[in-house]
Amino acid sequence: MKALKLVLVLSFLGSSPNLFAQSPPRVPIDLEKFIERLFPVQEEDLDYEAIYEVMLQVYLNPISINEADAETLQATYLLNQNQIASLIAYRNEFGPFISLYELQAVPEFDLVTITNLIPFLTLGNQNSGRTKSFLERIKVEEQAYFIFRQRKTWETRKGFSAADTSSNGNISPRYLGDPNDLYLRFRVQHSRDFSLGFTLDKDAGEQFTWDRKTARYGFNFLSFHLTRYELGKWKTVSLGDFQVSFGQGLVFGAGYGFGKGAETITTIRRSSIGITPYTAALEFGFFRGVGATYRHKNFQSSWIASFAPRDGRIAQSLDTLNQSESLITSFSESGLHRTESEISTKNRLRELSLGTNLQLNSSNRKLHVGTNILFTKFDRPWQRTPTPYNQFEFKGSQNLLGSIYSSYNWRNFYLFGESAISKSGGNGTVLGFITSLSKQVDFSFLWRSYDRNFHSFYGNAFAEGSRAINERGAYLGIQIKPNLKWKINSYFDVFRFPWLKYRVYSPSIGQEWLTRISYQPNRNLLAFFQIRNERKERNLSDSGEPALLYQLATINKTNGLVSLEYQVSKVLFIRSRILFSQVKFNGVTTKGFLLLQDVSYSFNKLRLTGRISLFDTDDYENRQYAYENNVLWTFSLPANSGQGMRYYMLGQYQITDQLTGYFRFARTNYTDRASIGSGLQTIPVPHQTETTLLLRYFLHR
Repeated sequence: MKALKLVLVLSFLGSSPNLFAQSPPRVPIDLEKFIERLFPVQEEDLDYEAIYEVMLQVYLNPISINEADAETLQATYLLNQNQIASLIAYRNEFGPFISLYELQAVPEFDLVTITNLIPFLTLGNQNSGRTKSFLERIKVEEQAYFIFRQRKTWETRKGFSAADTSSNGNISPRYLGDPNDLYLRFRVQHSRDFSLGFTLDKDAGEQFTWDRKTARYGFNFLSFHLTRYELGKWKTVSLGDFQVSFGQGLVFGAGYGFGKGAETITTIRRSSIGITPYTAALEFGFFRGVGATYRHKNFQSSWIASFAPRDGRIAQSLDTLNQSESLITSFSESGLHRTESEISTKNRLRELSLGTNLQLNSSNRKLHVGTNILFTKFDRPWQRTPTPYNQFEFKGSQNLLGSIYSSYNWRNFYLFGESAISKSGGNGTVLGFITSLSKQVDFSFLWRSYDRNFHSFYGNAFAEGSRAINERGAYLGIQIKPNLKWKINSYFDVFRFPWLKYRVYSPSIGQEWLTRISYQPNRNLLAFFQIRNERKERNLSDSGEPALLYQLATINKTNGLVSLEYQVSKVLFIRSRILFSQVKFNGVTTKGFLLLQDVSYSFNKLRLTGRISLFDTDDYENRQYAYENNVLWTFSLPANSGQGMRYYMLGQYQITDQLTGYFRFARTNYTDRASIGSGLQTIPVPHQTETTLLLRYFLHR
C-alpha cells in the first residue's frame, strides 16, 4: 500500500524540487480574497475584525489532515461535501498523508482548492518537538512579535476644537484626549502548543492616562490571554480572555458568523472550534476568566468561568417602598471613552458567566452530539427604557440558556442542527443540510425559528437580523460548476418577523436573493457579475393625521457588482470594478454607483497597493461599501455616499529580517457638501485625510 501511495504522489508531482518537503511553505491568509468570497455586499455592522481573528486562530493552529474528521474540515469553509468525503475515503484507503502535495492525488480536488486550503493544514503529530520545557519553548519560539500601530485623521474634528459656552453658561463637551489612535500587541505562539499575548488599544479622542478608578492604565483597553493545547487529555486550557464556539451558535457563537454571502453553500453552518484565545481589540463579546476542554476517547467536556467588566449606563429607581435601586438602563458596545459622559459608562457593570459543553463523537467520527449550558448574571438588574418593540427583550439580572445540537455526515450529505431554550421560555432552533448532488452541483438548505423572547448574549446563529430573536426563515443555496472555468452561485432567503422591530412597528415579512456568475479561464484572470435584491417592510414617516400611528411600506434594495481582476505578472496585479444600487421606498426611487481601479505592484522587499474611486449616490440608503486594503490586521470599510472621490496608497517594506513597516495614506474629497459628519465628529471642510503607520518586530529571527 505504501508503494502504491508513493507511485500516486510521484505521478502527480513528477520531478518537483519540493517533492520531499512534507509541507509547502506556509503563506499568509489573503484577507481581501477571503472577505470578497464570503461577503457579497459589505456592510458596516459586520464585525470583520472578530471574523478574521477567529479564522486567524484556525490558521495559527492548523488542522491535522491525518486526524481531522468531517466536522473539523468544515471549519475552513473551503471544501464541499464531495471533497470532504473524498479526502476521508482516500485517507482510509491509502493511509496517512506523507506530504500535503499529495492532495493533488485526491479525487475531486483541483489546484485552486488545494492552494486555498494548504495554509489551514498541517501533516502530523501535534506534540512533536516538545522536548524542551514550556518556558524554554517560549524563549526560542520564532512566532514571537510586537506590533505597534498609529492612526490619525488630520483634519480637526469639532471634538478636538476649543469648547463653546452656551447662552446659559454651560460649556459644551469636547474630547479629552488627542486625535491619535494607538495600538500595541504582543504575541508568542506555536501551533497546537501554546499562545500567549496581550493587546493594548487607545481610540482617537481617548486620554492616555493612568486612572485606576476608571480602569484606564495608559491605554484605554487591555486584553490578555495564555492558552495551552494538548496537555495530556486536556485539549485546551485558556486563562484570560477567550471565545467559545459550539453547535450552530445559539449559545456559543465565538463572536463571528458569515451568514449570507457569495459563498452560498458552506457558510450557512457554524463550526465547533471550541475555546480559542481572544485577541481582537473590540471591548465586548468575549469571556474573561478560565476555560478548559478535557478529552477522553470520543467524549469531551468544556467548562468556562468568566467575571468580566462591561460598559453601561446606570440609573436609580424607587421601588414601592421608596427605596432606591440601581438599574442597568443600557449597555455600551462602542468601546469609546472620549468624553466625561462616555467615561462614566466604562466598566460600570460586572457580568458573571458559567458554562459548559459536553460533546460525544461516534467511533467512525461521522456523528457529533452535544449540549451547551450558559448561566449569566449581572451585578444589578437590566431594565430597558420601554418602547413598543422591546417588550419581550431580556430584563432582570439572570439568564439561563441551554441547547442540544448534532451533526451527521452521511455519504455526500452533511446534516446539522441545534435547538435552545432560554430562561424566559423562548426557543431558538436551526436545522439544515449541505450536499453535493454531483461534481457540478452543490446545494444547501437552512431553516431557523427564533422566538421574540429568546435571549442569547453570546450566540451568533444564522439570521437576517443582527441577533437570533423574533425571526422565522428558510434559506436555499446552490452552486453550479458547469466546467473548470465557470461557476454560478445563488441563494434565496425568505423570512418574517412575528413581532415588532426597530423602525418596523408591526409584524413584517421579507425576502432576499443573490446571484453571482464567475468566469476564471486561468489562475491570472477572474471576472464576475453579481446582483442582490432585498425586500423588507419599514415604517412610513408619521403623517400627523389621526389615523394609524404607524403604517408600513416595502423598501426594495438592489445592489450590483461587475468585477475584472488580472494578475499581469508576478509583480503586477490590477482590478477594475463597478458597484451600483437602486432603492425604492414609498413611491420614490433613488440610485447610486461607485467606480474603482486597484493596482498592486511588488518588487524585492517593497509592495505598493493603490486605489482610486469615484462615487455618486442620491442618498445614504444607496451608500456603497468596498473593502479596502490596509496595514496588517486592520480594516477599512468606508460608507461612500454623496458625490466625491476617494483614493489611497498602501506601502509595505521589509526593513530587516525582524522588522517590517507598513504605511497607508487615504483621502476622501466631497463635491456636494461643505463639511463632513455630525456632532463632535464634524469636520468643517469637504475632505478627510487619514494616515496609518504599523511596525511589526519579530523577536527571534
